Amino acid sequence: MSIAALREPTASPRVAGDLLPIMGVVFVAFLVIGVAMPVLPLHVHDGLGLGTLAVGVVAGSQFGASLISRPWAGHFSDRRGAKRGVVVGLVAAAASGLLYLLSLYFSELPLASVTILLLGRGLLGAAESFIITAAVSWGLALADARSTGKVIAWVGSAMFAAFAIGAPTGAALYAAHGFAAIAIATAAAPLMTLLLVVPLPTVAPIQHARPSFTEVVGAVWVPGLGSALGSVGFGAVTTFVALLFANRGWANGWLAYTAYATAFILARICFSHLADAIGGAKVALACALIEAVGQILIWLAVRPEMALAGAALTGFGFSLVYPGFGVEAVRRVPAQSRGMAMGAYTAFLDLAQGLASPVLGLIATERG
Repeated sequence: MSIAALREPTASPRVAGDLLPIMGVVFVAFLVIGVAMPVLPLHVHDGLGLGTLAVGVVAGSQFGASLISRPWAGHFSDRRGAKRGVVVGLVAAAASGLLYLLSLYFSELPLASVTILLLGRGLLGAAESFIITAAVSWGLALADARSTGKVIAWVGSAMFAAFAIGAPTGAALYAAHGFAAIAIATAAAPLMTLLLVVPLPTVAPIQHARPSFTEVVGAVWVPGLGSALGSVGFGAVTTFVALLFANRGWANGWLAYTAYATAFILARICFSHLADAIGGAKVALACALIEAVGQILIWLAVRPEMALAGAALTGFGFSLVYPGFGVEAVRRVPAQSRGMAMGAYTAFLDLAQGLASPVLGLIATERG
């Protein structure tokens, strides 16, 4: 019997009403990641007096932990229930905030302090993996097969919105009260989010034989690879567009991030249903081409307006590449393995985003 033949039918839900509480949980939970993003380098470099290598290790440790824990998070959500997976992630996120606080007591011993901080970052990475994997699995369990793309797109949009709002919030907290405020917010926000989770409906895991993780990876690796390759344009914009503006003498390079983010969110709001309606692979292919056109525009830009248009097209295209291929990944596995499928699928994206920036940096060094 093929792996896809075991899929279970699910009841048709009120998609928006069912997803909004889960999106709220994801949004609040991921604020704790967003608030630390702009201030961790400052705390490690200026506050603890450590070098750029330590900054890179601390920043990257969360993403490494996320990648390693994806399969575990998916397996847990499938066997123990998605709601329970979210709860585990929130508790782990709160514990990471306590480790942040503990690291401050060792500020006079920078190596000890950064070691504790690394533990907190690793725990937060695992928490992020549990929260987003279980949340998507939860949404998929509430939705029918015709809403797979919408679930993946909407839940993911809540995560990106939290990052966007969390970054300036974190910068303001750090400027006013130092890293202690970041640590307290990281511990408190997940605990408050638990209050949102408690009244939400529990979806019992489907009790059927499950394929192994190796079988799931074998089923989703093609859409996973497609999503990974589609994320390279995302890495190029987020890592290098500000440097491009500075190199060309163009002002307001931050506008490229705004153009990217605005197009990204609008695409998910207006077109998240297309992957379910006409097929995830078709949408992903069309949007990958749009993303490529955006990259070409940035490459050929002689004016900042061209680069801004290219950033917007890149954001629009990448926005629907992930849910498009995600629809294909979920459809290749049985219903009882949706969490593991999303964990394995997202791991390809984690790996690509971890490798894209340094590889692109090497290319830029050699070729400009």
